Amino acid sequence: MSERMTKGTPERPTDRTPERPSDRAAERASARVAERLSARAAIATVTNDFTELPVPARDFPMDGPLAWEGYGAARDRATERTGEEESVIAGLAEVAGRPCVLISFEFGFLGGSLGLRTGDRLEAAYATARERRLPLVSLIATGGSRMQEGMLALAQLQRVARQSALLREAGLAQIAVLRDPTTGGGWATLGAGADVVLALPGAQIGFAGSRVRPADADPAAYRAEGQLAAGQIDAIVRRQDLRGVLAGWLTLLGGARPGEPGPAPVPAPFDHPGLPSDGWEAVSRARAADRPRAEAYLDAYFPHRQALVGDRCGGVDPGMLCGFGLHAGASYAYAAQTGTATRPAGYRAAARLIRLADRLGIPVLTLIDTPGAANDAAAEREGQGAAIADAFAAVASARVPVTTLVIGEGGSGGALALTSPDRMWVTADSYFSVIAPEPAAAILKRPASEARRTASQLRLRPQDLVGLGVARGVLGA
Repeated sequence: MSERMTKGTPERPTDRTPERPSDRAAERASARVAERLSARAAIATVTNDFTELPVPARDFPMDGPLAWEGYGAARDRATERTGEEESVIAGLAEVAGRPCVLISFEFGFLGGSLGLRTGDRLEAAYATARERRLPLVSLIATGGSRMQEGMLALAQLQRVARQSALLREAGLAQIAVLRDPTTGGGWATLGAGADVVLALPGAQIGFAGSRVRPADADPAAYRAEGQLAAGQIDAIVRRQDLRGVLAGWLTLLGGARPGEPGPAPVPAPFDHPGLPSDGWEAVSRARAADRPRAEAYLDAYFPHRQALVGDRCGGVDPGMLCGFGLHAGASYAYAAQTGTATRPAGYRAAARLIRLADRLGIPVLTLIDTPGAANDAAAEREGQGAAIADAFAAVASARVPVTTLVIGEGGSGGALALTSPDRMWVTADSYFSVIAPEPAAAILKRPASEARRTASQLRLRPQDLVGLGVARGVLGA
């Protein structure tokens, strides 16, 4: 259940030649390799304890609300083929002992499409989750809205969106598992709208289904692996691992605790190097290649953790680690910088993490280690200023306590954006500064040799930060 086990390594996009007609055939062949489970087979993958909810009653004409000729016969054939009377099954379940409301789509029933009666079942499932205060897990395989019911089918997406919003208001988690395929409105509501989005290997995922995409579309963009690389999903999980991964997430996102949640305890330091004698020594220690980094702190702090990946805007910053973990039996969220210049996708991912934790009543731990925010032209085009502002806002508006430990470089506003204003500690091999000493000297028109003196003038040492009232204490001194 560790982060490395569940997150995997995001694939990076590569340059590709324009798609040839044969590419579309290859895509369809590849899709057939991806597992296409029935609704009940998908349920059996994650639980042996499932009790189906009562089906809401609705008068329904033979050929549906549009009197679409042959629709009734098509439904009858779908029922005969799958044994189901609709494209969705919903019920109460336990996943490795963790209770939830479970939804599973039957793609064999008219492509898992959403119609009026599908909407009824989905609404009933969400309502049950709220009434029983349970998280909701969706095992999705759908081609979108049902054409034979026209706009009435499309309007079911608004019903789903409303129910999802009510579940968020109630402080309950939503987890989506994307099967093959997950496209159209099902992806744009139950899928992409979930708090945690998992996918089976090779699954087709995208708003556009395979028959309506542009002829020159890159097939990789519509697969689980491409969506992971683009920060749209959190992990690709093999079928045999799905039950354990889901159980881990249901444990971590169990919802608000009774009473006010306590803050995350401050992580223990790795060694006791003593305090730096001057500012430049503090900077040098923080920049040392052999200093403990975020991965080491997270591994020591969390026996079990699982990652959230990406900013949901097309970006992944490998220098920002976000997720949830168990420490001393309690769940905490974490956002950790890894020593690189933080990119817009990193700030957006951290803001997403903090807001989710706040909604679920889970305290947050942030680990600060960055020379500063990335300032290249690409970062500006990707909205660096707005992304940093969003991170500041997420921390400032959090109702749960945020605990911060500076474990390395604290580079200006790029570090401060994820820092608690009243619960910050620093390690003995860290510093925090309004600006790094080298650019500070340059701005002051001092020679490069003056960087050391400038570092001390900035009062950026760990003990200086405590003396200024910015940090509560120094760990490892």
